[in-house]
Amino acid sequence: MQIQTKIKYYKNKGTFTTKEKIQYICKWHQGVNCESRGDHCHHPNQHGFSYFYGLPFTLFNDCVPGEGSDVLVDLQLALQHLTLLLGLGLLTMVGVCVRLCGLLEVSRWLLVLLFFVSTVAAAVWYVPFGLLRTWNCIIMRNQDVIEQPMTVETLTSLAHFLFRNADRPFLLFFSLAHIHTPLFTTPAFAGKSLHGRYGDNLEEVDWIIGKIMETVDSLGLANNTFMHFTSDHGGHLEDSDSLIGQKGGWNSIYKGGKAMGGWEGGIRVPGIFRWPGRLAAGRVVDEPTSLMDLYPTLKYLAKDTDPDRQLDGYNLMPLLEGKAARSEHEFMFHYCGVYLNAVRWHPPDSNSIFKVHFFTPNFFPPGAGGCYDTKVCLCHGQHVTHHNPPLLYDLFHDPSESRQLTPETEPRYAEILQQVILWRPWLQPCCGTFPFCGCKEDKNI
Repeated sequence: MQIQTKIKYYKNKGTFTTKEKIQYICKWHQGVNCESRGDHCHHPNQHGFSYFYGLPFTLFNDCVPGEGSDVLVDLQLALQHLTLLLGLGLLTMVGVCVRLCGLLEVSRWLLVLLFFVSTVAAAVWYVPFGLLRTWNCIIMRNQDVIEQPMTVETLTSLAHFLFRNADRPFLLFFSLAHIHTPLFTTPAFAGKSLHGRYGDNLEEVDWIIGKIMETVDSLGLANNTFMHFTSDHGGHLEDSDSLIGQKGGWNSIYKGGKAMGGWEGGIRVPGIFRWPGRLAAGRVVDEPTSLMDLYPTLKYLAKDTDPDRQLDGYNLMPLLEGKAARSEHEFMFHYCGVYLNAVRWHPPDSNSIFKVHFFTPNFFPPGAGGCYDTKVCLCHGQHVTHHNPPLLYDLFHDPSESRQLTPETEPRYAEILQQVILWRPWLQPCCGTFPFCGCKEDKNI
C-alpha cells in the first residue's frame, strides 16, 4: 500500500476554495455506510474530498481469484466442519434406524428431509461467504458503484486527472492498491522482476510514480507542486503460502512488521518529498516524524491559520527546508489496536531516541519474528506479554531493537522511565477541590 500525495498551491491565492479540486484515488479502507445503504456517512465525499474513484474497502484475498479468503476464514472453516459433522451424524442415525427398526419406507422420506435440511444449513453460511468477492470487492466513482466485482488490474490510470486540473490548485491523494496482499500484476509487468510478484509490484509502482512525475513536469507544474511518497506500515511478514513463500515484503534490520504494535519494522516507513521550486534535492532528514504531520504541513502551505481542531502533528516544512535541525516530536505514542503499546522519547539534549514497550505481541512459533499461527498479531489477552519493568531500547544506537537497556547499561534508565510513565494525578477526575476529592452518590435522584 503506497500513498502519493500532491498539493499544488499558487501564491497570492490564499486557501483552497470550492473551485479547487481535492480528490482521492484508489484504496479508501474507511467504509461507506452507517445505518442504511446509501447514507454514505464514511464516504470520501463526506470527508472533504470533492471526487473519489477507487476501493471503498481494503484489498482482500477474496478479490483476486485463486488467492483464497481472509474474511472470517476461521468462522468459515468452523461452519464447514460443523455442517459436515451434522450431515454425517444425521445419515448415521438414519442408517442405524433402518437396520435396527426396518423403517425402510419411512427412511426414504427421512433421507430426503435430512438432505434438504443439510443443504439449507450449508447454504446459510456458504452463500454469504461465496458472495464475499461480489459484495466487498467493488470500485466506486463518487457514490456510484461502477464495477462489481472489480478487476484489480485496472486501477492505475491517473494522467487524465492531472491534465484536467493543470490550470487550478489541487490536492490529490493517490493510495495505490499495489504491494498489498493479495499481490496482483498487470500483464505489462508480469515476470518483469527477478523477485516474483512482489518485485513485479515494485516495478509497476516505480513506473506509475515515474509517469506521474513526468506528467507534472511536462505540464510545467513541478516548481509549484509538492509531492510526498510514503507507506502506511511495514511489510506483512506472516502472509505467505507454499508456492511463492512470503508475500508481504521485508523490513530489513527492523524488528516486526505490519500489525505488531510499536516494533520498528511495522511503523518505520520511507518518506520521500519532491518540490524543485522550494526543496533542495538530495537532502536527508534523519528525525522521527509522523504521517499525522502531513495535515499540519498542508494547512501551512495553504496558509490556513484557522485553529479548527487540536492537531497531533507538526508542520514539516522547517525540517524539509533545513530551517530546523530537530523534529518537534519529543514524544511519540504507538498503539497496538486500541491499547498504548510503546512510547518513544527524543531528549532535547541527546541524539538518542529511547523507546519503551509496555507489552509486546507473542510471536509463534517461539523464536520466530511474527505471529504465524494467527497470520496477524493480536493485541490482547494471551496474545501479548506485559513487561514490568517495560522493555527499553535506544533506537539511535540500536535500530533493530535487539539490545535491551538495563539500569546497569544505561545511566539515564530511571529518568527515561520517569519521563514516559510519569503519573500526573492532577489530571485525574476529581469530585470537589483537588487534591481533596470525595463525594457520595445521591440515592434519591
